[in-house]
Amino acid sequence: MAFVSTPTSVSAVMLKVLFALVPAIAVYQLYFGPAILVSIVLASVTAIVAEALMLRLRGFPIRPFLLDGSALVTAWLLALSMPPLAPWWLIVLATLFAIVVAKHLYGGLGNNLFNPAMVGYAVMLISFPAQMTQWPTLTTLAQAHLSFADTLHYIFSGTLPVSLKLDALTMATPLDTLRTQLLLGRGVSDISNMPVFGYVGGKGGEFLALAYLAGGAYLLQQRLISWHIPVAFIAALSLLALGFHAYDAARYATPWFQLASGGAMLGAFFIATDPVTGATTPKGKIIFGAGIGLLVFVIRTWGGYPDGVAFAVLILNMCVPLIDAYTQPRVFGHGERKS
Repeated sequence: MAFVSTPTSVSAVMLKVLFALVPAIAVYQLYFGPAILVSIVLASVTAIVAEALMLRLRGFPIRPFLLDGSALVTAWLLALSMPPLAPWWLIVLATLFAIVVAKHLYGGLGNNLFNPAMVGYAVMLISFPAQMTQWPTLTTLAQAHLSFADTLHYIFSGTLPVSLKLDALTMATPLDTLRTQLLLGRGVSDISNMPVFGYVGGKGGEFLALAYLAGGAYLLQQRLISWHIPVAFIAALSLLALGFHAYDAARYATPWFQLASGGAMLGAFFIATDPVTGATTPKGKIIFGAGIGLLVFVIRTWGGYPDGVAFAVLILNMCVPLIDAYTQPRVFGHGERKS
């Protein structure tokens, strides 16, 4: 009986994932102010209501499925991916699409082909690009001293205090700034001196990336995820960035800038490691993670979007059946198949 273990419940796993996100939320709130907390509450309430409604329509018992925590994990990941000053309806629409379409219309938890949070994010980015690009630098909201009431008022009404203008709070993200300035003929070393940049990435983004790394380390320690996907993701993105930076340092950013900017660390530890939509075999997980890292670099460098984590994850989600089919481990006691 020493070798018999009690299976971990879905709700226990999801609770630990939420706990692992707390350091990032704390850092996020420190730099962005209370806007992220409003987004998380909006996304959470919408996810719970949508989950309950879909369970009722599909004839499933509401309480046990609602309490498994999967809807809340989707909501939190989505809120952390969206602009912190996004209008309330953008958060609600993204969450509804993630829960209703990407999750339940594909059969619910365990049957969805695509990561629901990334589906919601990608649909909003394509449908409402102007609202999805209203990102402040990581320090402007804190410096503007927006109160919780001011933040709520802006998110729900779209108006700021008379003394503040939206242009004073929002600007291009570090990745978008890098892309734009490179197109204008400036070199990476010159661009990195702009106020939006910090030590190795966007100002404050390094600390947010470290917070995601800490949360990911906790998930690894709890054996809720394996090392294969995050290590392959980070290695592929870093090696590509290193190679191109060594080839032309004036046009290609450093590997640490790639890792400390955008959604790289969130994607590596919390999104790509989704057990439902990711590869399941050990070798397949390495291919899956490396493929996402490769596509993130390609989209960031030559694509139409400055980040690309969401699109890279969704594209590799489509490849999972093929990856798993060709990376099945040899059955114990059987020889290798010969073609």
